[in-house]
Amino acid sequence: MTQMMGMPRVQTCTVTDCGYNHDGCTAFAITISEMNSACDTFAGAGLSGGMGVATAQVGACKRSDCTYNKDLECQAPAITVGASADKADCLTYQHA
Repeated sequence: MTQMMGMPRVQTCTVTDCGYNHDGCTAFAITISEMNSACDTFAGAGLSGGMGVATAQVGACKRSDCTYNKDLECQAPAITVGASADKADCLTYQHA
């Protein structure tokens, strides 16, 4: 299991219409969905949230077929989130 201090950082997020993106992802931790590597933490429709500091980490990853996934936890050093198949996807995803 990934220790909290070793959780991968959301290095960049280019999805500007997410309520957690304030010059970077300000959610405490995000979850990556098993569908299209979507960021399940995405908050749209005028919502605004977060901790005020861009220090988000990957709390869980349901994409078990990713090279970086071990026991549903991300082992990548950092990830990038951006627009893709959904409003916000993990662009670091690599099929195992």
